Amino acid sequence: MDEKAAVVALAALAQPMRLRVFRVLVGAGPGGLTPGVLSATLDVPASTLSFHLKELVHAGLAAQERQGRHLIYRPTIEHMNALLAYLSAHCCQGTPVAGCTPFPATDCTDC
Repeated sequence: MDEKAAVVALAALAQPMRLRVFRVLVGAGPGGLTPGVLSATLDVPASTLSFHLKELVHAGLAAQERQGRHLIYRPTIEHMNALLAYLSAHCCQGTPVAGCTPFPATDCTDC
């Protein structure tokens, strides 16, 4: 991940509702969720949710797929892991320190 992509992703997550949406998507895992389920879960109007989902997709943190008449939104776990790896790449300047483990300490692609 480069600096520009990291800034876009962090900016998307810097808004409270988008952070909530992303966390719910991550909790749902690869199965994803429909906007209706997200709206009900977060108690947010569909139009507001749509705006936030668009921003998460633009930032590469979520993906949208059409299944028949429904849209499914999924977290882009690879992009999330890349962001976390970018943020922790220089952790402790490469010196092992208790509690300082560069990300990913475990592989979360199958979460």
